[in-house]
Amino acid sequence: MKKILLPLAVLIAGAGVGGAAAYGTTLITGGSPVEQGVSVEERGDTAFVPATEVVAPLVTVDGRLAGYVQFEMQLEVAAGQVEFVTARLPLLLHAINMRTYKTPMAAGPDGMLPDLATFRAIVMAAAPEAFGRNVVKAAALTQAVPA
Repeated sequence: MKKILLPLAVLIAGAGVGGAAAYGTTLITGGSPVEQGVSVEERGDTAFVPATEVVAPLVTVDGRLAGYVQFEMQLEVAAGQVEFVTARLPLLLHAINMRTYKTPMAAGPDGMLPDLATFRAIVMAAAPEAFGRNVVKAAALTQAVPA
């Protein structure tokens, strides 16, 4: 009888502790992401516009050219803005190029790895110049390879 009660008690105690931990985490973080997020009606329909391949220089902190990297990215925009954004992609590429040559993006021991967070910040800073404010909601980097 003791052989059955001990594992059963451990199972019940584990479920109780786990449930209490989940409840406590929910209280600390303020609810589930679905409850915190913006509803679909408020957000509206979005679409991803594929940007052409972007070749950017990898510049080290001291301003030295370490190499080049080729990025593929997708821009999240409102569904009604897809044609507008697609037509103005060359302006975005120009704005990105004007920022990347003077921004240190090289990472890693040999400087041949791109810093993706820095490049994403460059894209988001260049987007208002090419498309206007609040057109691009997010930039998703889908690939980065040495060029």
